Amino acid sequence: MATSDSCVSIHPYFRIPADQLTAAHSFCERFIAKTQTEPDCLYYGFSFADDMMHCREGYGGAEGLLAHLKNVGPLIEELLTKGVTIERLEVHGTADEIEKLREPMAGLSPQFFVLECGFRR
Repeated sequence: MATSDSCVSIHPYFRIPADQLTAAHSFCERFIAKTQTEPDCLYYGFSFADDMMHCREGYGGAEGLLAHLKNVGPLIEELLTKGVTIERLEVHGTADEIEKLREPMAGLSPQFFVLECGFRR
């Protein structure tokens, strides 16, 4: 079963030092404010479990994801100066969309998952 779904999702998992949990929530508000201006963002939100923060986000395609990374890049850099670390970074999408991301995202060392079948409403 093939898919015509071109949605690309990115799943960063951040470890937050205990003394930075309140600050991390403030960063979420800043990320959301910047991301709301992006026309290709399909969904965006943060979830927490103990000292882990996850950003759940999806874009209409690779170009939307790359535009997002450019838009929030300075915020990510600022967040990382607070002792926050990226524990895991996954990117999910069709083979065509993933191929557009491999080179520009190489410096982030994501794990790419190729969507092979399914649907999106």
